[in-house]
Amino acid sequence: MSIAKDIGIDLGTASILVHVKGKGVVLQEPSVVAIDKNTGKLLKVGTEAQMMLGRTPGNIVAMRPLREGVISDYDMTERMLREFINKVAPVHVFKPRLVICVPSGITEVEERAVIDAGIQAGARKVYLIEEPVAAAIGAGIDISQPEGHMVVDIGGGTTDIAVISLSGVVESESIKIAGDQFNDAVVKYIRRKYNVLIGERTAEELKISIGGVYPREEEVTKDIKGRDLVTGLPKTFTVTSNEMIEAFEEPIQRILEAIHAVLERTPPELTADISTNGIVMTGGGSLLWGFDKLIESNTGIETRVADDAISCVVKGTGASLEDLGTMQDGTMNLSRRKQMNG
Repeated sequence: MSIAKDIGIDLGTASILVHVKGKGVVLQEPSVVAIDKNTGKLLKVGTEAQMMLGRTPGNIVAMRPLREGVISDYDMTERMLREFINKVAPVHVFKPRLVICVPSGITEVEERAVIDAGIQAGARKVYLIEEPVAAAIGAGIDISQPEGHMVVDIGGGTTDIAVISLSGVVESESIKIAGDQFNDAVVKYIRRKYNVLIGERTAEELKISIGGVYPREEEVTKDIKGRDLVTGLPKTFTVTSNEMIEAFEEPIQRILEAIHAVLERTPPELTADISTNGIVMTGGGSLLWGFDKLIESNTGIETRVADDAISCVVKGTGASLEDLGTMQDGTMNLSRRKQMNG
């Protein structure tokens, strides 16, 4: 019999990262489940399920139970969480305590769903921490100080922008524009420009390999395959990095507008701090080529991408596990200042 460990989970739309106290990040897998439609049986979760996306026979469905940062299929999320928790810390006599990361714009109903899913998946107690707060901690920012820091966390389903001071969120905005919407933008652009249909995974590959939001010194290209919508046959063609900038124009504009909106609402003292401390970007979406340069040229504020940007949120969630002992009064979800017990 072993004592269950405290676990931190970055419950992302695109991927799930799990941090076990004392061990660090032990799991990073896509948030995908595959089920047999006829029996309702869970067949695969994570990487194995992702391989099935868009490639399944009629009776098998591969799906993402989280959409735009929140739970869209409660039952599947709970089953997926249970699988991942059992993988990293098989639940013995003692159930683990969980800290789960949520977007800052989450409603109380959505919050309740996350907590319930955690309890149903085998947790003794569930605490919530907001994504930008966790991201800031994971990026190495000392958020306990009375000075302003701005974090832009671009995940798979949401972009969370927040100004943090004294361990709390002073101003924030959570928009449902992030990695998934970048992929959609690529699919639409290729369809509009080339009359060719490509799948989500191809769009993702394009985004990662040549995607960018700021002109490069040297243009890069990639050959991809898709289905010609006129002939219905497979077609191979070349896409350039400059075309990707065009494809991303609309979602990127929305993110820039949200950053401006948060800056406009921020008290002047904190704005002065931010112009000194700069803006820190975290999350997979921040790795799009030139994103930091674009924000910097738009705001006039020095912008940098955090080291290991993809893991910042889960690292911050993991770091908050150290404080669980002092959190009995439930100050875990910083903006709400309350706790919910299962």
